[in-house]
Amino acid sequence: MLGKAPAVILFSIACCTASVKVRAQDASTTPNTGAQSQGQDVQQPTLPNTPAGASQLTIGAGDLVEMTVYNIPELTTKTRVSSKGDMYCPLVGYMHVAGLTAEEAQTAIEDRLGSFVKNPHVTLFVLEYASQGAAVLGEVAKPGIYPVLGRQHLFDLISAAGGLTDKAGRSLTVTHRSDSSNPVTVELPRNLEDNSETNVAVYPGDTIIVRKADIVYVVGDVLRPSGVLMDSGGLTVLQALALAGGTGRTAKLTGARILRKEPTGMTEKQIDLKKMLQAKVPDLPMEANDILIVPSSSGKILAGRTLEAALQAATLVSVAAIP
Repeated sequence: MLGKAPAVILFSIACCTASVKVRAQDASTTPNTGAQSQGQDVQQPTLPNTPAGASQLTIGAGDLVEMTVYNIPELTTKTRVSSKGDMYCPLVGYMHVAGLTAEEAQTAIEDRLGSFVKNPHVTLFVLEYASQGAAVLGEVAKPGIYPVLGRQHLFDLISAAGGLTDKAGRSLTVTHRSDSSNPVTVELPRNLEDNSETNVAVYPGDTIIVRKADIVYVVGDVLRPSGVLMDSGGLTVLQALALAGGTGRTAKLTGARILRKEPTGMTEKQIDLKKMLQAKVPDLPMEANDILIVPSSSGKILAGRTLEAALQAATLVSVAAIP
């Protein structure tokens, strides 16, 4: 038996050596382990549409907060912060959390709860930032301040404000509270489903302003004299004319003109709609607040009245000829 002991010892040493090699290989295949063990910071990916200070939102009066303690489900509670900024925590009682971030409040609760529970791990999640709503202004049905319930997006807030008005433009600005000096301009597609990237995240304290669309006016001998909304891509003379229903039967196509307000005053530009419709001259772009005037032709009006009189006379003759 004693002669076999060295063999047993050598076998044990070999097993331990193999175990150490396996662990070394596992450690070498674990990403970022070396950087973390040396205390180096590992850069975390940035979520899209997340402003720099979104994680620094503070708790305020009226916020709905849920608290959980690891492995102690009896201490789970959901409470709303009082008007004084206090929230109720089991075992601890009321704690002042207004003005603290969720992480700071977690640490404060853990310190107090440590007197009752050994090494507690508290998780605090703000379900509703009712005290820090987002303002929706401009061309919406019901401008105002709306609470941001959990993680909200742009279209959610616009819907809560009653949707866009008929005069709303195709762009808006979102100003994040964390970066108020750099508002974000969002171009809205005609069909919101076509570009989901425009549905950016919105956070408490943000401001959404829906701009009013630019308008050009089409008056005179057209079927529907009116103001026509301009898309973000602009509007041409023929496009504005088409949106106004086209010209009337007695319109003078060679006598149309555009009135435009310049810094020095009103200017007038003559255009030939007849040649423009025949593609002999280029279609001209219009600017905001331009007025397109389509006059009537006196000759066409006279000819129309003469034809109307002739038709009436012919009708009378035909009625009189009936026996």
